[in-house]
Amino acid sequence: MRHITPAASVPASVNRYLLPHERSCITVRKHPAVLARPLILVSGLVSGGLVAARKVTSRSVRPEIVWGASLPVLLYFLYRMAGRQVTYFTVTNKRMILVSGFVVRKVAMMPLTKVTDMSFQRSAMGRVFGYGEFIVESADQEQALRSVNFLPYPEQLYLEVCGLLFPDAVAETQQDQDDLPDSHC
Repeated sequence: MRHITPAASVPASVNRYLLPHERSCITVRKHPAVLARPLILVSGLVSGGLVAARKVTSRSVRPEIVWGASLPVLLYFLYRMAGRQVTYFTVTNKRMILVSGFVVRKVAMMPLTKVTDMSFQRSAMGRVFGYGEFIVESADQEQALRSVNFLPYPEQLYLEVCGLLFPDAVAETQQDQDDLPDSHC
């Protein structure tokens, strides 16, 4: 997980959406597993293209046609890969922001004060590969930021975001720990 210190710079694709009085606390890029489905699709198509190119005995179907048909899927994979490079989940001292999109830029945000409930879940694949999904709820019916999937280090990220959402609870816990004798810590 990448923490932004005051001396470090926030990525430009995120920085342009921060307000002057906002301070970025956490910025992460989506987990590389977000590319698994497009990668499987491209791998299957390339494998199928190799088999088809070898099996084509007819001169009416040329191997260039077979490979040309796979070009849109390859472009789709490259588009998704570029999209991952510009997708960031940022938590500031005021709000959560999801910046995404390579061609069409989308910015979803939710003020921290509006968050009524937040949870995360991990699928079996998420547990194996180290990603999870955040589900954020607010009292409002319409939510621009409801679910953020493929987040790396979900447990650590969840605890840190909860620390920003509930700073009083973190201070009380820290005070309780400070009151304990050193042998119990």
